[in-house]
Amino acid sequence: MERQWNDSQPIYRQLRDRVVALILDGLLNEGDPLPSVRNVAAEYRLNPITVLKAYQELVDEQLVERKRGRGMYINVGARELLMNAERETFLAERWPIVHATIRRLGLRPEELLGVGNKGNKKER
Repeated sequence: MERQWNDSQPIYRQLRDRVVALILDGLLNEGDPLPSVRNVAAEYRLNPITVLKAYQELVDEQLVERKRGRGMYINVGARELLMNAERETFLAERWPIVHATIRRLGLRPEELLGVGNKGNKKER
């Protein structure tokens, strides 16, 4: 995980988002344990309460399960749940902007796929 934090949102939220990205990218899989709160706090020089708050959000979203005395684990179906939410967000919020830009610039599908760009060779 990245060690830099920004001022755009609370650190616990950024940490939560980084764990979500690891799940979406397949670097954390269903059944995998999350690093302990103490380890993350020490490694990233964070207050353990900040890490716990990030992890609690993941529990509240049913992405992570707390196993008493054993730690926290990625729930079965967490990646699919996140993928569905990301798809909905993309289609509702980002795609209309991208689509409008494509239309405004008069881009053709071949250009979007890189076939019509100079320097790109058609893959076979």
